[in-house]
Amino acid sequence: MSENVSLKPDLKIRHFEGPLDLLFHLIEKNDIDIYDIPISEVTAQYMEHLDKMQKLDMEVASDFIVMAATLVHIKSRMLIPNNRFDDTTDEEDPREELVISLLRYKRAKFLAGELKTRHSEFSNCYYRVPSTAKSLDIEFEAPPQEFDPKMFDEAVDAVCKRNEIRFADISSKITHILKRDKLSVRERMKSVWNSITKRGKMFFHELFAGKKVDKIDRIVGFLAVLELLRSDKICAEQKKPFDVILLEEKRKGEA
Repeated sequence: MSENVSLKPDLKIRHFEGPLDLLFHLIEKNDIDIYDIPISEVTAQYMEHLDKMQKLDMEVASDFIVMAATLVHIKSRMLIPNNRFDDTTDEEDPREELVISLLRYKRAKFLAGELKTRHSEFSNCYYRVPSTAKSLDIEFEAPPQEFDPKMFDEAVDAVCKRNEIRFADISSKITHILKRDKLSVRERMKSVWNSITKRGKMFFHELFAGKKVDKIDRIVGFLAVLELLRSDKICAEQKKPFDVILLEEKRKGEA
């Protein structure tokens, strides 16, 4: 092993917190893929660092020696001839457990660094519980309430009563209008039937000739004609769309 030591051994060992810290340092320094560790090179460099430690604190260095033995064991398994440890075989890679340990250590080291940074940033910060007006002996008057629940309930009852009266009036008016329209259609059917039977045939627009007719009267007249057609008392003929409609009394025996 090499005898050239550039740093004092006690300072070198204190630089690393443990064997995993030393391994992680070697992997980062040599830019090694943590999932494909060249175990022979890493073992040689690791053993070189142990050789530089002339004064061993056995309580601390024992962990480093155990890791050295583990690396040698993994190296020996990797040197077995005709053994392949890749995705094409079912053989377990002897480096797998070491990789998992290094990944866990990497994560723990990252979290420890984050906690250290936060401690340095927020160590002088103190949390203060918000104070209430009572704890500060501050008295204040409650603002006047503009909302009176009793008056609101009375207002709601008044609106409901007005709506009941209004809707009752509307219902009675609608019922009256429907009854009146029903009677108007029946009366209009009689007048249309009398006009057609007297003349034998007539055009639809002649039903409203000689008087001022509003829209409701035309609708009632049209409904009366439809009812007479439905009852099979008259027949209607229109030669083309939007042409005049000829109304004629339907004789007995006509289809």
